[in-house]
Amino acid sequence: MSGCKLLSTMMAGAALVLCGGAGAMDDADLAQILDRRIQGDLSGACVAAALIQGERVTRAWRCADPADAGRIGPEVAFEIGSVTKTMAGILLADLIASGEASLDDTLAGHLPTGAAVPDFQGQPIRLRHLVTHTSGLPRLPSRLRITDAADPYAGLGADDLLASLQDVTLAQAPGEVFEYSNFGTMLLSLMLARASGMDFEQLVTAKLFRPLDMDQAYVARRPDGVRAAVGHLASGEQTAAWTFAPELSGVGGVRATLDDMVRYVQAQFGGAPEPLGAAIALAQQPIESAAQQAMAMNWLLMPLAGRQVHMHDGGTGGFSAMIAFDLAGERGVVVLADAGLATSGGVNDLGAHLLDPSLPLAQPRRPVSRPAVAPSLTAQQLQAYAGTWALMPQFDLVLRERDGVLHGQATGQGEFALAPVAEDVFEAAALGIEIRFSRDDSGQVTQMELHQAGQVLPAQRGGQ
Repeated sequence: MSGCKLLSTMMAGAALVLCGGAGAMDDADLAQILDRRIQGDLSGACVAAALIQGERVTRAWRCADPADAGRIGPEVAFEIGSVTKTMAGILLADLIASGEASLDDTLAGHLPTGAAVPDFQGQPIRLRHLVTHTSGLPRLPSRLRITDAADPYAGLGADDLLASLQDVTLAQAPGEVFEYSNFGTMLLSLMLARASGMDFEQLVTAKLFRPLDMDQAYVARRPDGVRAAVGHLASGEQTAAWTFAPELSGVGGVRATLDDMVRYVQAQFGGAPEPLGAAIALAQQPIESAAQQAMAMNWLLMPLAGRQVHMHDGGTGGFSAMIAFDLAGERGVVVLADAGLATSGGVNDLGAHLLDPSLPLAQPRRPVSRPAVAPSLTAQQLQAYAGTWALMPQFDLVLRERDGVLHGQATGQGEFALAPVAEDVFEAAALGIEIRFSRDDSGQVTQMELHQAGQVLPAQRGGQ
């Protein structure tokens, strides 16, 4: 690993390790690499991957269980999650190139009159802050009410999004700190929809999918002949697709086949018809910022042998995705999986390995045996976990012991029982919830993680 650099992606908890040097491979070579990564994996995931090397494209589709091979193929579209944000960045670049917007425009100037956009001591949120995740806005809007954990954004509309702005107090000036924000990209998506008079799917189809012949990509309107992959939790169970309000789907709503995403990566190297080609090139340009994470327009810029690699990963409840490309080396990669692997590191290690085979490849996850007999805890021991845990702004999980059982109740939702399954680990199996606690050096329970539908929500004691 000498000469390589480790940087957090700041998103799914995974890490991308990049250093120089890579050789050509064929489809069989790629299939072997996918088998090494996922064969027998606990998730049961199926993976589609492609390596773009100049004019050469290598592709493979593989499953943890070969019997599941029918789940995926060239006609199958995957949720790409937050990789969608890079498309929103290109659409903003198109507005900028046409003179209809500027990175220095204020967010307030592109939202409905009266929207309560916060500022910091008179310093406003600008469009450049949305596409570099330096707006200071929290990860999620406060008015998000999760009524179905398997489809968490389904109930959020534009009115809820705009109302959430009035609940925000910025902790520092925009542009100073990188803080990944779905909230900010939803506002960008709304702004793009307002500017074009179309919903996000109509806009991205007209401006991006059609010019690039991404004929099987979509948000909600599935083209004929395209089969939607079924998502799976990291444990292997099927889970629902994620849905977004039409004008907010630029945050993570696109589905695409492997070849759609290959064309998307190929377009990053040039050759896209104008004016799209100019917008793609503009979106790739680094944006100056005081934050430590280097960014272009919704592209994370990561180091590779003295050059910069553009990358973004994505994860929904049932899917994982990652794309990256090295402009100087004309080498790019696409990895799509039909399982939500955020809790186990996503697919970034696979993408990094394909960019540079000298980088380590994670091993398949094997089933972990739990104690034959679940822990039996006294009421006093359960009290150690009780309290109010803040999962996100205005959304808490209250834990309480009653009749020797630990119960949980989230803001605005019903109560549910939690069963101990291992030391400091509880689950509500019917709801797909697992809660893991951590202790400090003195043995006190101080932190919590809620795992559900491929999402991980860390929490601290003391809610609102």
